[in-house]
Amino acid sequence: MNKTYGMKFRKGWTLTALLLMTVLVLSACGNKTTDNGSGNGAQANNELEQIKSAGVIKVGMMGTYAPYNFLNDKKEMDGYDADIAREVAKRLGVEIEFVSQEFSGLTPSLQAKKLDAIISQMTITDDRKKVLDFSDPYITNQVKIIVKSDNNDITKLEDFKGKTIGVGLGTNDETYLRNEVLPKVGNFTIKTYDDVITSLKDLDAGRIDATINNLYALKPIVDANGFNIKAVGEPIKSDQAGIAVRKDNPELVAALNDALKGMKDDGTYNTIFKKWFGEEPAQ
Repeated sequence: MNKTYGMKFRKGWTLTALLLMTVLVLSACGNKTTDNGSGNGAQANNELEQIKSAGVIKVGMMGTYAPYNFLNDKKEMDGYDADIAREVAKRLGVEIEFVSQEFSGLTPSLQAKKLDAIISQMTITDDRKKVLDFSDPYITNQVKIIVKSDNNDITKLEDFKGKTIGVGLGTNDETYLRNEVLPKVGNFTIKTYDDVITSLKDLDAGRIDATINNLYALKPIVDANGFNIKAVGEPIKSDQAGIAVRKDNPELVAALNDALKGMKDDGTYNTIFKKWFGEEPAQ
């Protein structure tokens, strides 16, 4: 090996070593970037953190179902559900944004990520739990048959045969009528509605023979509209409503449950319940 060749040889190895170190450093940086990206992705998948980061929770509700949720004289969302939603948002440490929508469109909007939660008397059912997750129940409602005041022909579900029965579109009550009552009672017509007020107007006008709903939902609507209707018979079923969120969000569900438990523990829940229904909640 002569001197000139030796220098070229050493320079070659030096250059190779520098290139190798550069590749190793870049590789390490690349791995570090990937790791951080994965970490951020995991955080992004935690919808509780997304809501807290945004500083607001978007809550869907009908806005036409007094006393649960409705627009008051100031065109603000009001009612039992609205108060529960505001208290939950307060305990999560975020602002609240109400999104008013027909009941049948709430679940598609939640799944399309236009909403973070639904607080709109959504009954917890096995079918819904296949596509949604729910908080613990925040209310139990008893459902009764509602008819015109002068109707003495319908007092029980078996009397529905041959009649036209109104019910909210996409509600648990509609599913109940179609899947349980209709096969048992026999042929009757089910007419669906996007809101309770319209169904009660049709009942009052004699365009349908009966509807089913819970008792808390009736009084303010009847008082405001002077409908000649009445509840008859014993409760036909009892439903529990929860806060609905997208599937696989255990952190968000846990936070909602903590908020509801805290409300019940410190008396806030009872205060809200008595404000809208005039009585203590059932134990």
